[in-house]
Amino acid sequence: MPVQQGFRKLFAYFQLFTVYAFIECALWSSAASVRNHWAGIAAIAVAAFLLLDRPSLRRLGLGTPNANAIRLVLTLSLLAAALLILSVLSLGGQIDARAVLLNLSRSGGYVIWAAVQEFLLQSFFFTRCEDLVGSSTAVWAAATMFANAHLPNPFLTAFSLAGGLFFCEMFRRYRSLYPLMLGHALLGLTIAITMPDSLMHHMRAGIGYLQY
Repeated sequence: MPVQQGFRKLFAYFQLFTVYAFIECALWSSAASVRNHWAGIAAIAVAAFLLLDRPSLRRLGLGTPNANAIRLVLTLSLLAAALLILSVLSLGGQIDARAVLLNLSRSGGYVIWAAVQEFLLQSFFFTRCEDLVGSSTAVWAAATMFANAHLPNPFLTAFSLAGGLFFCEMFRRYRSLYPLMLGHALLGLTIAITMPDSLMHHMRAGIGYLQY
């Protein structure tokens, strides 16, 4: 039994390192075709590891949505979005109406991207960190990995760490992924319309941030 547990831990480390390395390769590849190549490899690796793991819907957070999670996550996400908007306006910042319309026109695609990010963060990275270090420490471990993936964009990295800690803690408590996807999309769109591209570089990470 100890040998089997040791193997499972080593395999969990292997999964985390492998998928994270593929994602970093995608983020730091300058050519779009190469980025897509690495992103595809990362997606295949995640799918393969999930097939080997054969997780339950409960483990993935894809079971019946938790009503308490929906109320709490969406309420706090709306409050955070409102606070960010009010803070920007109070500091003399402006919200460009054209930027708002442009981001709203792309909101459908971003909602899908937010859902993908939350699935990777919670259903893949958090669950494996949880197996290795326990659920409480996994909140910090997974959120830190998520934030580091947004380097070298300092503002997006900071937002990602704060958001990652919040969403990972909500996942730990409620094991409900759907409200986290919506909350992530709401906050991401709010950041996009309130923070200038001179700081956010169009919310890019990796080499895209440097080449903006």
